Amino acid sequence: MTGYVMFRKDRLGRRRGGVILYIKESIQAYEIKLEKEAECEEAVWCNIVTGNSTLTVGLVYRSPNISMEENEKIHNAIKEVSKRDCIIMGDFNHGHIQWTSL
Repeated sequence: MTGYVMFRKDRLGRRRGGVILYIKESIQAYEIKLEKEAECEEAVWCNIVTGNSTLTVGLVYRSPNISMEENEKIHNAIKEVSKRDCIIMGDFNHGHIQWTSL
């Protein structure tokens, strides 16, 4: 997309799928890698720099058929990035959560 920087992570071993995050070109952003135990198959992470501060932005897809190992990696990733200012978004496929009664 014109005017945006693309951050993406394709699904391994498949033709379709993965995650993609676009950040406006005028915003200083760079992709980051997390610790090995937090490196998710379908997640992309970047830092956005504004003045003296940095905001970590993450985009995650959690399959409804996720393995326990991959679920643990997503949990570790969220623990790692939530130590700093962050926004985490995506499709977490938690259909059992009762959002209206929380």
